Amino acid sequence: MQGITASAASLSINPSLKPRKLPYRSLSNQRFTCLNQSKPISPRPFPCRKWLFLAPVSLPGNGGFPAVAARAAGALSENSGEDDNDGEKLTGLARTLKLGAMFGVWYLLNIYFNILNKQVLKVYPFPATVTAFEFGCGTLMVLTMWGLKLYHVPKLTRSQLAAIIPLALAHTMGNLLTNVSLGKVAVSFTHTIKAMEPFFTVLFAAIFLGEKPTIWVFSSLLPIVGGVALASLTEASFNWTGFCSAMASNVTNQSRNVLSKKLMVQKEETLDNVNLFSVITIISFLLLVPSAIYIEGIKFTPSYLKSAANQGLNVKQLCLRSLLAGFCFHSYQQVSYMILGMVNPVSHAVGNCLKRVVVIVSSIFFFHTPVTPINSLGTAMALLGVGLYSRAKRIKPKPKAV
Repeated sequence: MQGITASAASLSINPSLKPRKLPYRSLSNQRFTCLNQSKPISPRPFPCRKWLFLAPVSLPGNGGFPAVAARAAGALSENSGEDDNDGEKLTGLARTLKLGAMFGVWYLLNIYFNILNKQVLKVYPFPATVTAFEFGCGTLMVLTMWGLKLYHVPKLTRSQLAAIIPLALAHTMGNLLTNVSLGKVAVSFTHTIKAMEPFFTVLFAAIFLGEKPTIWVFSSLLPIVGGVALASLTEASFNWTGFCSAMASNVTNQSRNVLSKKLMVQKEETLDNVNLFSVITIISFLLLVPSAIYIEGIKFTPSYLKSAANQGLNVKQLCLRSLLAGFCFHSYQQVSYMILGMVNPVSHAVGNCLKRVVVIVSSIFFFHTPVTPINSLGTAMALLGVGLYSRAKRIKPKPKAV
């Protein structure tokens, strides 16, 4: 580039140089110069990305080499800008595709878990033992992940552990009560009741955190409550135990969310979402195993399973479905926590609402659940209310004038 500029300078300041006529050459015999080639080459496909073709001779009166150099610099600068934009577009596209794939895996694992879990609870009506087994599968997966160094092992302090234990207790109760409900009523009805979660979120946030809901949030709760009530009145598989346990799971799950805001230590380094869920899973397993034995007794000994097999239980099928349900149980919640680390909580809530719709529809088709038009209307109202609630949370209240 310095050579080009020097030649241009010598041409522009020497008055003795005069324009002269050049012999005419046809275009077929013309030779061109590529900026990043040291020698002239014939016109053919070039290996460089962007090319600027120059005439073999450029007269000083028509701009000369300085103009050529300026055009070349502009072309290279524009090319560099396009490379940056292409890189940003590629990065954004890759992130979108990754996020879409994670949402798809989240939904698919959730569908399989609910179907397999319902099949297990139908023939093995011990929800505490089933839930403890699922936490055990999750614990084994977490220890394997840490043992193979697929993810870093967290360093817990006493204050962090003291803050996590209440979360693990609420997490344990929420999953146990959900399994109690799934064992008593249809999967679609359990998830319709669990659409009431935003109601308890607003209630507990107002009581314990002093957060007052906006008019839009409060209005979105009306179709949720009305839809769940309408669906409950017309549910063919309605059972008070199933209804109350699903409602209680809403209470425990949302109290867990409130506790996470109120108790988690802020001054020291907090755990990432993956390790937080992993620690909660291990603590939940340790809490529930003795509780399950106390509540239901030891229902997994070889002698008991042999006795159940004599009464028609397919033990091999039960074990296989339990293992798959345990794998899906931990995996879908782990993926959910990973998604939460990539998007904001409102977007995650919208995705969770769509997930509930997918689970309800898929379970109705798989189990051939009888659904009346009024029941469908109630379920649709509740899910619509959840969607409105997610949108209402995005609306920030206007600051009051001082």
